Amino acid sequence: MADSIIEINDVSKVYDNGVVGLQNVSLNVKKGEFLVIVGLSGAGKSTLLRALNRLNEITSGEIIIDGESITKAKGKKLREIRRSVAMIFQNFNLVKRSSVRRNVLSGRVGYYDSFRSTFGMWSKADKERSAEVLRRVNLLEKYYDRADALSGGQQQRVAIARALMQEPKIMLADEPTASLDPATSQVVMDDLQILNNDGITIVANLHSEALALQYATRIIGLAEGKLIFDKPVEQVTEADFDSVYGRTPKSVDTTKTSEQPTAGKTVEQAIELATEKNDEDAEVSVL
Repeated sequence: MADSIIEINDVSKVYDNGVVGLQNVSLNVKKGEFLVIVGLSGAGKSTLLRALNRLNEITSGEIIIDGESITKAKGKKLREIRRSVAMIFQNFNLVKRSSVRRNVLSGRVGYYDSFRSTFGMWSKADKERSAEVLRRVNLLEKYYDRADALSGGQQQRVAIARALMQEPKIMLADEPTASLDPATSQVVMDDLQILNNDGITIVANLHSEALALQYATRIIGLAEGKLIFDKPVEQVTEADFDSVYGRTPKSVDTTKTSEQPTAGKTVEQAIELATEKNDEDAEVSVL
């Protein structure tokens, strides 16, 4: 499709131990979308995300990135495609004993030969760009600090700055808020939304229904490696979340349609409802 930046065509993944990660998943992602993937742990969310930049090799099917097959690409062509697909991780993946500056500049590794990148022989333009991307995530004052001196939220924002050094068209985010408190999670998600507003396509795995409803333009649900639903955010209901999380839908008195969980509600109301549900689930887990 002409306006698709990612095309996933009948993709399956079976691991060496026989575990099925993905089953015949097909979908397209349009340029500029903020796509959120939801589902239980083990549903295939990370498998799908990592297949998009070939951190995971798929068993069958094909993935097209901006008109080129990353599935079939090799050598230089594969490196070129990967440059346009940046990724941030749940555990940040920073070199903790190195400075913020060096961590951010490592995002340019794909543009240098191994000798120059190993010895930090960065160009003046890239050094200037590293300061600029840190300014974008409000961390310029930490430029020379060690990564392990930063809070979790600051480390994730350094990871975003490092990803921006690739000059990506697509940003993959694998549970970017899982290690963060709620307030810091909002800051990190706000940063991703700003990048999305600047034209970068975002594909993120999230466990939080509230964050998914607040930031996504589209949500897909996975269960046991299968695509269960795929909807614009304004059409997603609590029943959709129930279908991927294996929850029993609440019984509804059909004579009181106003009590239906999210049917007919605005996105803002759905976000509030999902937030309350997350809080209730957290209270139950504590008890």
